[in-house]
Amino acid sequence: MSNLKQYREQAGLSQSQLAQISGVNVRMIQHYEQGFKDINKASAITVYKLAKALNIGTEDLIEMDKI
Repeated sequence: MSNLKQYREQAGLSQSQLAQISGVNVRMIQHYEQGFKDINKASAITVYKLAKALNIGTEDLIEMDKI
């Protein structure tokens, strides 16, 4: 399970809710969670928006096993 999905579920948010709060497109969230896109290669602003919406640090979204 991706870190993003784990933190989103812990926050009790759907992908659509996270998209609304963060301003990140729901399709991008789906792609990061399903591994189609690598969140480690996302723009800093995207990672920041997601982390802020989830009330976590940006480093929490980094997938260490992909480094």
